[in-house]
Amino acid sequence: MGFLLSKSMDANFKKQQEFMLHNSRLQMERQMLMQNQMRERQMAMQVAWSREFVKYFGTFYTVTTAGLTLGALKIKKPILLAPIVPLSFILAYQMDSAYGTLIYRMRGEAESIMTSEHDRLDLPHGTPNFDSIEKARRARSSLASFLEK
Repeated sequence: MGFLLSKSMDANFKKQQEFMLHNSRLQMERQMLMQNQMRERQMAMQVAWSREFVKYFGTFYTVTTAGLTLGALKIKKPILLAPIVPLSFILAYQMDSAYGTLIYRMRGEAESIMTSEHDRLDLPHGTPNFDSIEKARRARSSLASFLEK
């Protein structure tokens, strides 16, 4: 009789473990999907910001370039054209960021760093773990209780 009961309990325990494993896997997949969607939304906002910046900076660049060119022609001082050079670099970078291939080049470089220069990505004192976090929490809580006295 006890053997049948323990066999049934073992089967139920095994089913429970499988259910918990399945449930934790499902929860992790959902969390990964959510984090990826948040990352995609943040990147979309960054690209949208770059495109808006290009509109405003492009207008500023056009007005400034026209003004400096007319001023240089009117008073015959070509030195007035000097600010156009750095402004052109800024505009080119922003255009590449907003509409060009900058994001793809950056992704390629990031992948290269992750594969061939992984040691650059290490955190000081290593990756945080439960023990290090708990130690810091205890230090803060003892400090807080000490300061309250």
